[in-house]
Amino acid sequence: MSTQDRFIPDRLRSPLEQRIKSWETLLLAVAIAIFVANSFASPYFLNAWNLSDATFNFTEKAMIAFAMALLIISGEIDLSVAAIIALASTAMGAAVQVGVGTPGLVLIGLGVGLICGAFNGVLVTRFGLPSIVVTIGTMSLFRGISFIVLGDQSFQGYPSGFSWFGQGYVWWVISFELVLFAVIAVIYAVLLHKTNFGRAVYAIGNNATGAMFSGIRVARVKFILFLLTGLMSGVAAVCLTARLGSTRPSIATGWELEVVTMVVLGGVSILGGSGTIVGVVIAAFVMGLVTFGLGLLNVPGIVMSIVIGALLIGVIALPRLWSMWRAG
Repeated sequence: MSTQDRFIPDRLRSPLEQRIKSWETLLLAVAIAIFVANSFASPYFLNAWNLSDATFNFTEKAMIAFAMALLIISGEIDLSVAAIIALASTAMGAAVQVGVGTPGLVLIGLGVGLICGAFNGVLVTRFGLPSIVVTIGTMSLFRGISFIVLGDQSFQGYPSGFSWFGQGYVWWVISFELVLFAVIAVIYAVLLHKTNFGRAVYAIGNNATGAMFSGIRVARVKFILFLLTGLMSGVAAVCLTARLGSTRPSIATGWELEVVTMVVLGGVSILGGSGTIVGVVIAAFVMGLVTFGLGLLNVPGIVMSIVIGALLIGVIALPRLWSMWRAG
């Protein structure tokens, strides 16, 4: 019997078989394996407070990854997210110097994120420029503004109430950031998988021209996605700045690579058209466990960067191999 004869479409497989052979199931198995390996590698890993600290390795990046997932599914990308964090943090730091309180700082952080997202969205949807080119340019622009404002200096003196967004705990070892991560994950899961907007995102990613002729306002949907990505970068800027207690122009350097890696590792096709929020959630835990485990072993930061880069290359190649296995 030929391979073609043996291929069974997903719709004809049993629900249990589909679930077992899903990318999310594989990721979950990997996450469990890493958790077990970390518990043997370091005697400090299973400490409740250490596990709580491990969540800070991914919650802020994952907030951006949820919005980035929708953007990539639609066929676009935003590489300026880390620079948006830097600019939003710089704006909040400047506001602190003139006496702005916690509510105002949060609004400034979110507002700067929205403005940056809108700027990217206009350049892509109104002028038809490639998103990868636009956001590489704005990545340099936004962070360059931060370096011009701050130079080698830093902004400090944030109010004590503001620090709760990055350092506060809701209950025992459950941090505010972890709760916010969970709430945002649910919101984006509903948005992508249970609404007409989410179906439009998938349709655009699979065939933007066909989606346009079917009545979907493609430019409007993509603009909203850039707004959401900018907004989530602003949210991450608030949490990260509150956690660090200071602002430097180099803040969040390299995060764009980690966010994209998290999204692609979660099963979102880099070419657009497919992916789930559940996959991104599991990928966030996988990356958080990897980086925290390496940190407990005192692995240098440059080695962690190599691991993240290798992950990105690997997860781009793996889906094809995974699809071949599923077809078998």
